[in-house]
Amino acid sequence: MYDKLKENEELWELFTRKEEYSATLRDAYERFPYYLSGHRNIFEPRVSKFLLENGLKPQYPEEKKFAVCLTHDIDAIYPPHPIVESFRALSRGKLAEAMKTPFSRVNRKWNPCWNLREILALEEKYNAKSSFYFLALTSGEADFNYNIKDLESELGIISDSGWEVGLHGGHESYNSFEDLQEKKRRLEEVLGRTVIGYRNHYLRFKVPDTWELLSKAGFKYDTTLGYSDCAGFRNGMCHPFRPFNLNEGHQIDIMEIPLVIMDRSLFRDYMRLDVKKAWECAKHLINTVEKYNGVITILWHNNTCIEGENLKYYEKVLEYCAAKDAWITSGEEIYSWWTNKIEPGI
Repeated sequence: MYDKLKENEELWELFTRKEEYSATLRDAYERFPYYLSGHRNIFEPRVSKFLLENGLKPQYPEEKKFAVCLTHDIDAIYPPHPIVESFRALSRGKLAEAMKTPFSRVNRKWNPCWNLREILALEEKYNAKSSFYFLALTSGEADFNYNIKDLESELGIISDSGWEVGLHGGHESYNSFEDLQEKKRRLEEVLGRTVIGYRNHYLRFKVPDTWELLSKAGFKYDTTLGYSDCAGFRNGMCHPFRPFNLNEGHQIDIMEIPLVIMDRSLFRDYMRLDVKKAWECAKHLINTVEKYNGVITILWHNNTCIEGENLKYYEKVLEYCAAKDAWITSGEEIYSWWTNKIEPGI
């Protein structure tokens, strides 16, 4: 496959993200954003289309046409600013919520972000499974919100139910082998099993260095490669792939399951779409991936899966994909399937 792709210089550069190797401009989090990219057709998976035309033949369990890699980044379990959240609830006229929020750390029933089991139940309703990526930070690190040891029972329920627990690397993990190793060890110690899946916090990523570090640290797949500031296909792919290191001239021993849709990209933080336009965007991307028999990775944070429009939107996505008879599952299961069923034939 690589040999055929290399013959098309434009697509090879898009696939390998060549423009990112020499990029000097980055955003505040050292990320390469979509607005700096020279490849503007973000909603068309041009590389996947080329590979399909040249022999790639994806297949999925029970002859399903496409797959959904369903994921959650667990950034916060507790409201980071409970007093502020309480005042916000008051401004919306929700007196009961305003009274409960300051005490959400001591009473889990009053904590809307302690909703991991509710997410499992919702996904089970649509015969879906997903991946939960947990931070394993220590007090004092940026964005520390919870001690992973305090979530041991929740991790056990997720894993024992057949869903996946993966690592959500901290701010510096994308650029530090030692940090990756330590956070992986910390999570595995609590989980009691090997962790193979990864996504970095804030989608911080450096091409190709982060892939090399993840491979060296023992991860089997990553699902960070997507833009924060725009949904779509960052390297023209809507299929899992093995990255290629242009500096070293070799394939990297890790699978990338590229991120396509993130909740915060669609709404307030970046694209600023209203619910109707966000739905049209998501539906277009889902239909496109179905057309190319691909895998669409969707990221919905647990603190977005609470009451209101965002939760309704998430269920609408589940309902739409289930109605299309997609294989809706975790990154771990997609990695295993692709490794055993697709790659040997490529």
